[in-house]
Amino acid sequence: MVTTFNTTNSQTSGPLAAVRTFISRDEFFAGLYILGCANGLVGRAIYTFHLEGLRGAVTGFESNAIVLFALYAGIAAILSESRDELRPTDLAVAVIFLVLVSVPIFPLSWVAVAGLSLYILLFANGGRSLFASGDESSDRQRGALILLALTFPMVWSRLLFQFFANTVLDIDAAMVASLLGTDRVGNLVGFRDGSGYMMVTAACTSFTNLSFVFLCWVSVTQWAKHRWSTIDLLWLFLACASVVAVNVTRIALTGLSHRSYELIHNEWGEMIIGTIILAMTIGFSVFGARRELLSSA
Repeated sequence: MVTTFNTTNSQTSGPLAAVRTFISRDEFFAGLYILGCANGLVGRAIYTFHLEGLRGAVTGFESNAIVLFALYAGIAAILSESRDELRPTDLAVAVIFLVLVSVPIFPLSWVAVAGLSLYILLFANGGRSLFASGDESSDRQRGALILLALTFPMVWSRLLFQFFANTVLDIDAAMVASLLGTDRVGNLVGFRDGSGYMMVTAACTSFTNLSFVFLCWVSVTQWAKHRWSTIDLLWLFLACASVVAVNVTRIALTGLSHRSYELIHNEWGEMIIGTIILAMTIGFSVFGARRELLSSA
């Protein structure tokens, strides 16, 4: 009986032991993340190029900057964890992850990234609490949380928008019409000079920007090992409110007349507004984690 048990155990642990000799647990997780995120980003880039051409890549630089920082911060945190050995369940999760990534539907790559992040937070957290923050959380937890947040603007916010598109567009249009003092019909807002109506589309809505505010906040605070408190809700709210205010003001300015619409609603106008939104998003996030950032400087 003893001989049989040892033989069986060596056979089942053979593949796992072979992988352990080449890669640590955190390097294994980081490799999966890099594969999934790269596949998702390339798929999104191809989709945007076919939909908007180079204009989408140029005018979307502010969101791309936040995404790239989140990707760097998440992977760096994962790789800075202490060397830990792979577990059999890690390989099982990896198989499911690779199946989702191999399907030629790029949003599934982000679903795989979200699933891996939840697995790490719940079952591979080094014995730390799921709600730990600051120095109490492990580097692996912080990296997984950042990469989980990355999936929100990449897939989950877009999915939610499909269900609540009319409501979201109506809210933006109502705020713009209130600023202009003009009539509104659904997501159509009248020009201030009475020359017609403009349409508030999905590309103009504030909803998309909010998901990137959330991503930036999580990335900066986790990267700085910020200890959460109730005051963080205020700074996060102010960051979201400022982004909405800038976006609604931009749309209102375009609604003054057809001339103002042509001056503002173009590549340069969107780049300027994008820069302002990026500065405010990063500014509030950094201010929220200022104590940890200054102490580590």
